[in-house]
Amino acid sequence: MEPILYIDRKKQEIEEEIVPSGRMLSWFYNKSLGKASLHLLMKRKLISTLGGWYMNRRISKKRIDKFIEQNNMDLSIYKVTDSTRYRTFNDFFYRAIEPKYRPIGDGVVSPADGRLLAFQNLKDVSSFFIKGSEFSLKSFLRSDRKAKKYTDGSMVIVRLAPADYHRFHFPAAGTISRAKRIKGRYFSVSPLALKKSLEIFCQNHRVVSTLKTEEFGDILMIEVGATMVGSIKQTYKADSSIKKGEEKGYFAFGGSTVVLLFEKGKVSIDADLIANTNKGLETKLEMGEQIASAAKG
Repeated sequence: MEPILYIDRKKQEIEEEIVPSGRMLSWFYNKSLGKASLHLLMKRKLISTLGGWYMNRRISKKRIDKFIEQNNMDLSIYKVTDSTRYRTFNDFFYRAIEPKYRPIGDGVVSPADGRLLAFQNLKDVSSFFIKGSEFSLKSFLRSDRKAKKYTDGSMVIVRLAPADYHRFHFPAAGTISRAKRIKGRYFSVSPLALKKSLEIFCQNHRVVSTLKTEEFGDILMIEVGATMVGSIKQTYKADSSIKKGEEKGYFAFGGSTVVLLFEKGKVSIDADLIANTNKGLETKLEMGEQIASAAKG
């Protein structure tokens, strides 16, 4: 199994990601028998439903300390710092962070902690992934109108690892629409799976909403579920004015992703994020860090 490498933006160092159940995922997505099993089992809602049910039960609490130890986590930055005070594993999984540990930067900011890929133009997306695995905006959004509006626009993908902070926030100030759910499957969004094809995003369960801004145009926010994601919860009030950095919602247990789509010519994505993506590397960053600015001219 090839190592999964990314660039830590703060350290400016290349690091290797430890992928939970990496050998199993590699088998599912790379071997013939694994692929057949995947379509029969892993994509089914039942698996994620049962996983979510267990993670919401008090018995799941016994998994918390082991998870913290395995991932070398620091709970001091969260509102609840004592692991014994979490009622269930899910209660711990979408733990709230103290705002002072996620300062909000200028421009458009990352909506979540995670590993980011950035594309100034959607035409560049297919060339990043394996030849032949084209990404269809129409299939992803299930809307001809939206697909046309964001053709040749920009895209940012923020992938959350299991140990990451799992609440997501607004990348800019504006007015937010009601969320629309698009039913789908529950494939893994681990780098091992995404390396095969970004088409997974067009098959997984997802939630789409529009953030109307004065400075950056209409930003589409799409939260994508995956294997073992019990639910995607929205905590904001629809059709309301929001501030940059305010909480939008959270993911229950599992891997998950936030995708941002920008209209053509509205933003200029930070050069380091584009450069890292062009090298085939994700960039690890935190919610609130600047990822783009308003396009000039």
